[in-house]
Amino acid sequence: MRRFARFVLTGALLGGLVVPGLAAAAEVNIYSYRKEALIRPQLDAFTEATAIEVHLITGSADGLIERLRSEGRNSPADVLLTTDAGRLARAREMGLLQAVRSAALEAGIPAALRDPGGYWFGLSIRARPIFYAKDRVDPAEISTYEDLADTKWRGRVLVRSSTNIYNQSFLAAMIAESGAAAAEAWSSAVRANMARRPQGGDTDQLRALAAGEGDVAIANSYYFGRLLASDDPRDRAVASKIGLIWPNQDGRGAHVNVSGGAVARHAPNRDSAIRLLEFLASDEAQELYARVDHEFPIRGGIAQSAVVASFGDFVSDDLPLHLLGKLNAEAVRIFDRAGWR
Repeated sequence: MRRFARFVLTGALLGGLVVPGLAAAAEVNIYSYRKEALIRPQLDAFTEATAIEVHLITGSADGLIERLRSEGRNSPADVLLTTDAGRLARAREMGLLQAVRSAALEAGIPAALRDPGGYWFGLSIRARPIFYAKDRVDPAEISTYEDLADTKWRGRVLVRSSTNIYNQSFLAAMIAESGAAAAEAWSSAVRANMARRPQGGDTDQLRALAAGEGDVAIANSYYFGRLLASDDPRDRAVASKIGLIWPNQDGRGAHVNVSGGAVARHAPNRDSAIRLLEFLASDEAQELYARVDHEFPIRGGIAQSAVVASFGDFVSDDLPLHLLGKLNAEAVRIFDRAGWR
């Protein structure tokens, strides 16, 4: 009987048959720009719900895209998780993603927050409002992004470099809604109003604002959320000096973007990849995005963290985000002409 069992097992393996209890465990390989601490809770919940094992590689956004490109057909990546619709569109243009049709993704994610061809899907919303120094600025002084071009803000505006994709997508949205001429005039005026040469990330702009290096800043709201929720009293002290303004509430609304996901072109575990994206769009994962990352859910009816709720309700721009990728090159050229480095 033992010899017979060995024969059956060997024959099954050589013949490619599946023996109950011996099938390989389902898995999914992820390339993620999100730091592990910010995405691990969602991934652990996914594994608990599906028994699909997750393998995670983190790195810089551009570095992971270049890795996908250089690996080609040999890439083990199933899913790319990264930030900004402009960057996701770039990955699509490079031929690194594949189209997905999923009723769950199409029903759960608003059309404006996903690629119309199914190449990428927004999984959380990040807003880019205006921040101000509470002791030096009356919030009634400013209500729109366009107000930052006024000469009253000369030497007072803090913002990061134009090489950053967040700023490129922000300007691409302005091009889409106000035209290239208006976007260029705004860029030149804000460049003249800068408190210092662009440097650092969004958190650095907020720290500089609290330190008195400038009076107003443009930054993504979740960076402010991290300072508010920090265990470090120095971070909370920075946040206490800063106020948030939701701009353009009587017009196009505040600029928003996404962190998102896509199935890699040569994904070896395509079905598991799609299941992961569907899970990340589920109510359970959306609540984790709000609680852990201080971002906004991709649809209404999802519980928000106290920090996110403290930002208040706001009107957001409803521009289809795939346009940000299409207008990226023009935004970069405008920034260059404006001398915004």
